[in-house]
Amino acid sequence: MLRNIGIGKTELQLEKDALLFSQDDRADAIFFIQSGKVKVTVVSSAGKEAVLGIFGPRACLGEACLADQPLRMNTATAILASTLYRIEKRAMREALQAQPVLSEKFTDALLNRNIALEEDLCDQLFNHSEKRLARVLLKLIHYTDRGTQPAAIVPRVSHETLAEMVGTTRSRITYFMNKFRKLGLINYDGRTITVTAELLTDVVLKD
Repeated sequence: MLRNIGIGKTELQLEKDALLFSQDDRADAIFFIQSGKVKVTVVSSAGKEAVLGIFGPRACLGEACLADQPLRMNTATAILASTLYRIEKRAMREALQAQPVLSEKFTDALLNRNIALEEDLCDQLFNHSEKRLARVLLKLIHYTDRGTQPAAIVPRVSHETLAEMVGTTRSRITYFMNKFRKLGLINYDGRTITVTAELLTDVVLKD
């Protein structure tokens, strides 16, 4: 869908831990991930950091610029070597007007993102940290009710990052990860996490 965008589109190659954009940077472009993983974080005025999400191929970042947001409200960092397309705000607006199919798919993506954010908010408000961790692991392997592979590997992510995503302490994450492993819900060797999605859903989220 992005092939018809010529002027205003740039391909970016980011190494692991490279910065895509920072909070308070000028918001003048939208980014589409072609390959790799990008972590999005936000820092409060008191200096507390929270992870908003980890995004992979076909996800878009920085779309708020299309609504004339002047500055970035978060920071995006590659956690794996990544390839992205940077599309200037004006070029993206023109493409959305000229390409109905692109406009439809982009709208669908934004609506799905909004639904996910509402689910995350409800998760934070109503569920305890064990269920929130289970849901984060399922999101990282893109598990839905339509199913996924019987076992899927989570992109390499630290306990500290998981704690920021869940909203709890690193020690609690370690406790629950060990618990999930003993129950056979995950296979965890300290570096790679393999999630048995249906078991994790049945035992933790549907208890």
